[in-house]
Amino acid sequence: MQNNTRETLKIYWRYSWEYKFLLFVVVFSVIGTNILGPIIPTYFKKFFDLFFSTTSSKQEIAASLISVLISIAAIDIVRWVGYRIISFSSTRLQLNTITNLSNYCFSALHRHSFSYFNNNFVGSLVKRVNWFTRAYENISDRVINELIPLITSLTVIIVVLSQKNIYFCLAIIVWLTAFMAINWILTNYKLKYEIERNSAETKLTGILADTITNNQNVKLFVGYGREINRFKGAAEIVRKLRSFTWNFDSIIEAVQGFFAVTLEIGIIYLAIILWKKNLLTVGDFVLIQSYVGIIFDKTWGFGRMIRHIYSGLADAEEMTVLLNTPIEIQDAPNAKEFKTIDGKIEFIDVGFNYSETRQIISNLNLTINAMEKVALVGSSGSGKTTIIKLLMRMYDLTSGQILIDGKNIAAVTQESLWQNISLVPQDPILFHRTLMENIRYGKPDASDDEVILASRLARCHEFISELPEKYGTYVGERGIKLSGGERQRVAIARAILRNAPILVLDEATSSLDSESEQLIQEALTTLMKDKTVIVIAHRLSTIMKMDRIIVVDKGKIIEDGTHAELLQRSHGTYSNLWKIQAGGFISGDDENDTENTLISQKEADIEE
Repeated sequence: MQNNTRETLKIYWRYSWEYKFLLFVVVFSVIGTNILGPIIPTYFKKFFDLFFSTTSSKQEIAASLISVLISIAAIDIVRWVGYRIISFSSTRLQLNTITNLSNYCFSALHRHSFSYFNNNFVGSLVKRVNWFTRAYENISDRVINELIPLITSLTVIIVVLSQKNIYFCLAIIVWLTAFMAINWILTNYKLKYEIERNSAETKLTGILADTITNNQNVKLFVGYGREINRFKGAAEIVRKLRSFTWNFDSIIEAVQGFFAVTLEIGIIYLAIILWKKNLLTVGDFVLIQSYVGIIFDKTWGFGRMIRHIYSGLADAEEMTVLLNTPIEIQDAPNAKEFKTIDGKIEFIDVGFNYSETRQIISNLNLTINAMEKVALVGSSGSGKTTIIKLLMRMYDLTSGQILIDGKNIAAVTQESLWQNISLVPQDPILFHRTLMENIRYGKPDASDDEVILASRLARCHEFISELPEKYGTYVGERGIKLSGGERQRVAIARAILRNAPILVLDEATSSLDSESEQLIQEALTTLMKDKTVIVIAHRLSTIMKMDRIIVVDKGKIIEDGTHAELLQRSHGTYSNLWKIQAGGFISGDDENDTENTLISQKEADIEE
């Protein structure tokens, strides 16, 4: 925890230091302004000593009193100017720094691998970023408006009192040391509970975000009561931790109140003793009382200030952990960039484990020639999707290597790899932006005409044209305002626009009705021209025309051939899958008959 606290402060300091001129202006203005504050009581001491003086005429005393008042007014004007400088310069410093911190957190978050996002709630990640910048604002406010003024004012008071009366000086030093030490100890003790409370709040936010995302499941699976109880349980944990930390604040304030009473009574008692010995003037008494008031004002907020700073550090803790978490998949130090590629893909002795005990891919060897069309087939969990994820370097290999045009994908930059691959996933996720922006995401510099052409090819221009806002229609979070088939056609349009040399289709027509599927198949035929294509499909009727069909089971290739070749293996896995999907229309006597095969394919389509 302490290491993370130091790391948080280092990050805050690094980004504040980018505006060093503003930082110097703020710090020196705060110090200068707060040096003048404790100086004013010395003039009031002089004022009252003159007022009760009997050594001069009233006219002379009045002139001296007016001179003292002019000095006090001049100091107040300088302080007023100083506070204005502090206000404007600190506002600019904080706004600039907060903006840069937000940009830093955003970029650092998105550098993490796909698996990192799979293991964390969206809501909790958003909260971490927001609370990190909020914590900076909170901490910088406390430092500028409370900590520096406290240190400056107390230093001036001690220096002045050491010259005026050593007894008061020593008494206040002892009191301040005890007061701050106890506050520091109590606040440090409370910090671990603040971090625990913050973690519990993150979990509560995660539950909230998860149920909002899955609100349809909550309703349709009658999970309302269960989710309410789950949320209540998490909220109760937060309540208990908040109750403890808030009550602990009351205890700290009670301790501070006791210290305040001891200072006030002790100082008055000491003043009485010194007055009896004629060591204290009326002006001295005014000076002491003014300083006691300043000490109360500054130190009463000391404990609260430390608690707020520590609370801010606790709020920033989780984001600091994220920032310090090593990025799982990084570009090699001397990574090259893919320029133009032909699209030949080679998996050489590839092995991949999700964990030490869970092996997904074992000793996989596969070559896909440039512009070859290959389908991956197999039961759920066989490793098809994992092969695609490894190709796109969503995970690093446990062993072996993957080559594209003879280059190891681990030796090239990730962005240049992704730039050459278009993915149409089974369940496309869209930004809550316009349809024009979502499609153009595949090629940011595309013109409107190019976007519309890609939409026509993907057969989504028709439904877009019927919308009131047409291409300016916002699709909702994750594209929720569109149907599954519409989202998939938008994703295909995005891939068409990108026109990458390698195309990956992961059940790209699974959400479409028969009519839409026929239209999309035509679009995909156009899209697949002159490209290396990998298709994952459960509906075997959609992959009959592939150059090769590869059957995967338990992370290994068990069959490889064309549709016709694989059907000839009467007891082969692909042949059995085909029979199941055809609904039993293929018999052992006519498996090799082309006409019956096509009939079976049509029947399979009907069954689908």
